[in-house]
Amino acid sequence: MSRFLPDRFTQALLLTVLLASLFPAEGKAAVVTGWASSAALILLFFLHGARLPLETMVAGLKRPGLHALILCSTFVLFPVLGLGLHALMPGLLPKEMWLGLLFVCMLSSTVQSSIAFTSIAGGNVPAALCAATFSNLAGVFITPALVALLLHRQGSTGGIEEMGRVMAQLLLPFAAGSIARRWIGGWAARNKTLLSLTDRSSILIAVYAAFSTAVAQGVWQLFAPTQLVTLLVIEAVLLAAVMLAMLGASRLLRLPREDEIAVLFCGSKKSLASGVPMAGILFGAQAGMVVVPVMLFHQLQLMVCAVLARRYAERAARRAALAEAEA
Repeated sequence: MSRFLPDRFTQALLLTVLLASLFPAEGKAAVVTGWASSAALILLFFLHGARLPLETMVAGLKRPGLHALILCSTFVLFPVLGLGLHALMPGLLPKEMWLGLLFVCMLSSTVQSSIAFTSIAGGNVPAALCAATFSNLAGVFITPALVALLLHRQGSTGGIEEMGRVMAQLLLPFAAGSIARRWIGGWAARNKTLLSLTDRSSILIAVYAAFSTAVAQGVWQLFAPTQLVTLLVIEAVLLAAVMLAMLGASRLLRLPREDEIAVLFCGSKKSLASGVPMAGILFGAQAGMVVVPVMLFHQLQLMVCAVLARRYAERAARRAALAEAEA
């Protein structure tokens, strides 16, 4: 049963939402929280750049078909399915929930959990690292463009200026971290626990800032518990459809088992680390409501992928034991 329980980070997210609901940042405190959130996220992406090994990225580039499949899943299949569900059932969720759900569909893949689950399952880790990282970098350009193009009637304001703000807060710190890697890369490799804590703290600060604004707008009066359950069911259907499509495509293309695993876990993920700051930039005062579907999808994908990764690992162990017995 423990595999279905929220991990510590998810518990921290829930506590942060509770804290923002009971004690939202208002007035000058909201201004300070906003600045702290921006600074923390700049640090987050700087450290991401500092600890990314270039050699591993180069090794992962040897599978162009795999990367194309993952990018198509992330930025084509997800948005098409999301828009299709909205067209079929527009009244099933409030407008703000649909906005958040469609935003989830337009986000990039997540790096850390994609790599972790690919590794547990015995997949192609260098390819997963390369694909997830490239997805994150591409998302700096593609996500704002998709939001401006497809959601312009539902809350997005528009285009070039927002993309520039995303680049300034996310891409430039990442590039600066990559440049600084030659000086601080060793330190980053030795302090993974500290950097992981920094990553998660940055996201928690951003979530608190976003939800403080949402609480001021009456987010809990707008979203009923039954609507949250409905949202979770729709997200589960969406995740299942994408995973089945990735498995089918991988087997149709006869990809090796290791590549199939990387495609499955990288092509079905959506990044909370990118989604929270982008929501603040792209949706402004609506960000708190928009990140609710992002947070729900985050927990859902972790639970589902944890089960699948263990099953892949168990199958690999059985094959290895059988091969050893036959030898």
